[in-house]
Amino acid sequence: MNIKSPVQRPQKFGLYDPSHEKDSCGVGFICDIKGRPSRKIITDAREMNCCMEHRGGVGYEKNSGDGAGLLFGLPDKFLRKVAKEDLGIEIPKSETFGVGNIFLPRNKQERDKCKKIIEEEIVSAHQTFLGWRELPTEPERSGIGNAAKNAMPSFVQIFIGANSVAPEEFERKLY
Repeated sequence: MNIKSPVQRPQKFGLYDPSHEKDSCGVGFICDIKGRPSRKIITDAREMNCCMEHRGGVGYEKNSGDGAGLLFGLPDKFLRKVAKEDLGIEIPKSETFGVGNIFLPRNKQERDKCKKIIEEEIVSAHQTFLGWRELPTEPERSGIGNAAKNAMPSFVQIFIGANSVAPEEFERKLY
């Protein structure tokens, strides 16, 4: 059956292309108009995210979300501090390191296997593995539902150093 939508999309014009339209439940943007980084941006974005009643995945528990998140720039000063305190390493200058938040299995053997594969891939991409940092979590104090707690992975950060490549090339290698 071919049902024609009563909603007509605008024609392609300038940067707008209707072929890129997707069905999305919501998106929000929080920023400092002058580009200044601050913790308030993250706090405001978290609050905005919590106010979006439906973001595409409604579970049977009101306090278990769909995994919606935030995208923001690297907090350079903070990362340098935790890398030194938690890992005992000095991070290279900006644009010559990357940090990733990774979700791994809770089972230690499976987690170690995944870490080994990731480290091997970093080496095969001719970059430098700098270290793993276990991320602090407090699921019992978080207010999330049992379904989310039961499905919760192990949260870690990985630190990767660039090996003599331009920042743009390093970004491509990270992806």
